[in-house]
Amino acid sequence: MQRFEYRVVELREKMIGGKMSGDRLERVLNSEAAEGWALKAITSADVKGRIGPGGVDGLLLTFERPAG
Repeated sequence: MQRFEYRVVELREKMIGGKMSGDRLERVLNSEAAEGWALKAITSADVKGRIGPGGVDGLLLTFERPAG
């Protein structure tokens, strides 16, 4: 039975310059693919900010690759 490992990357709106940037997302996807990760899911979510209790709009990118 094949085993997998997973990585979750948070992209916050503030990290991407105030709006979701297709260019930024493309760079992240290509960077992860270069390390053997395949995109499994993209989820829109409130992502906890660095300061304060509130969240900001963002994306959770879930990647998968064979373990080992």
